[in-house]
Amino acid sequence: MSNNYMISNVENDRVLVLERVFNAPRDLVFQMFKEPEHLKRWWGPKGWEIPVCTIDFRPGGVWHYCMKCVDQNQGHFYGMESWAKGIYKEIVEPETITYNNYFSDAEGNINESLPGSLIKMEFIDLGGKTKLVNRSEYASAEALKAVMDMGMLQGITETWDRLGELLESIK
Repeated sequence: MSNNYMISNVENDRVLVLERVFNAPRDLVFQMFKEPEHLKRWWGPKGWEIPVCTIDFRPGGVWHYCMKCVDQNQGHFYGMESWAKGIYKEIVEPETITYNNYFSDAEGNINESLPGSLIKMEFIDLGGKTKLVNRSEYASAEALKAVMDMGMLQGITETWDRLGELLESIK
């Protein structure tokens, strides 16, 4: 599996599983998810930036961020902001990060009309490379379909492409 290849499948109609191998050591890949200054360099699809990103990286801590479209070629998305909030449940450094993920507003209030998920990321050491396994569990098959219809898979693919490029440039 090359650095640019992602495997995705759905389990039980409501769990999306994504896997990708990054050409970088596990500790470095894990760091990329832990600190705002790293996330601001790669999080989000192409053409989007993270003007706001705060992280309290501990169980019970909150990750709150805004993605903003800065690419005029993305038409009606240009200028759009998308706020999200994660609440960390469990962190085992550098092996796993588990958190509840929600759409939110700028104040961090959860948007109940959009589907939240429970995300577990596993960082598997492959001796100089790292396999990232991301499991996103939704309340229902309909909730998973709703985020898939929003283009989430393309967004995650582009996000992980950006992470791969950053890792290649700094390792």
